[in-house]
Amino acid sequence: MPLVNVKVIEGVFSDAQKAEMVEKLTDAMVAVEGENLRSLTLVIVEEVKSGDWGIGGRPMTAADVKALIAGERSG
Repeated sequence: MPLVNVKVIEGVFSDAQKAEMVEKLTDAMVAVEGENLRSLTLVIVEEVKSGDWGIGGRPMTAADVKALIAGERSG
């Protein structure tokens, strides 16, 4: 029974986007393991508080990630 754990910064993704992550990650696992394990594939989307996530020695906030998504800054 596979477990896929995804961590994202709080406030970046909508509920609809998180639901899409769950659906698509489940589909990806089923493509590997077979349809019989779909109902046993667990996907957890955990939100980490904005600023409690660091990359390259620097805290990342929801605003930082949204700027990256918009192409306003490069890492």
